Amino acid sequence: MSFSAFLDYLQLEKKYAFHTITAYKADLNAFQDFIQNTFEQDTILEVSYSQIRSWIVELSESGISNRTINRKISSLKAYYRFLLKTKQIEFSPLAKHKALKTPKKIQIPFSEEEIVSVLENIDDSTYEGIRGRLIVELFYSTGIRRIELINIQLSDLDLERGVLKVLGKRSKERYIPLISSVIDTAVKYLERRREEGVNHDSEFLFLTSKGDKIYESFVYRVINNYFSEVSGKLKKSPHILRHSFATHLLNQGANLNAVKELLGHSSLAATQVYTHNSIAELSKIHQNAHPRNSKT
Repeated sequence: MSFSAFLDYLQLEKKYAFHTITAYKADLNAFQDFIQNTFEQDTILEVSYSQIRSWIVELSESGISNRTINRKISSLKAYYRFLLKTKQIEFSPLAKHKALKTPKKIQIPFSEEEIVSVLENIDDSTYEGIRGRLIVELFYSTGIRRIELINIQLSDLDLERGVLKVLGKRSKERYIPLISSVIDTAVKYLERRREEGVNHDSEFLFLTSKGDKIYESFVYRVINNYFSEVSGKLKKSPHILRHSFATHLLNQGANLNAVKELLGHSSLAATQVYTHNSIAELSKIHQNAHPRNSKT
């Protein structure tokens, strides 16, 4: 059966990214293959929860993690919600499904010292260097996502007002203030880009040396290469810089709701995951400073 109507809905109405839609399609095709091969059933329009449970068991026994299984089931849930919405079914087989338990992943942020060390060691005398500096500074000073950084257009950057317009998930716009050091770096980057003649016609802020729009693995390599020089942490990715941004703001007493707005989260619960490290920092300060805990 074809999932084209559902995939069109994700693209046109929900505004999901291409790679997200591709993942949904792969999950649905995999489930459909399982139903056909196991139950000799040509459609997944009408399946029982026990059939879905059989698929979950097969995935688990094949060594797939609970986290990945939950993502696949999330694709199915979205599909059946669409079928309900379009009145193709009357009841979702996943209506009472509970996600599998997964271990909580604690993201360890970069320290302020590590970030300072990276910035101090970037040679920004070249186009590649000043571009890398701006990428690091924007991630750390705004907390934007990798895809948001990639899609920044020149018109989104208002250096006079010191504001960046970001197009977030589901095409939701938000405005983030820029600190003076980032504005200075952006000015230098744009000047160098003009001097180098890097694709004057492109509307995007960040371009490769050949003038093409940067891409996800490119951005990951930039961050990973810089931070591998100063940090022994296992994960050195753009998301860890986003995590560092939120954690360091909270450590300095920033309001949780303000951090939520800056990050572009739709709910406060999504932002609260970043409080783990700030609470740890507060606990350390409390232990060291409280008079009842002074060592004699």
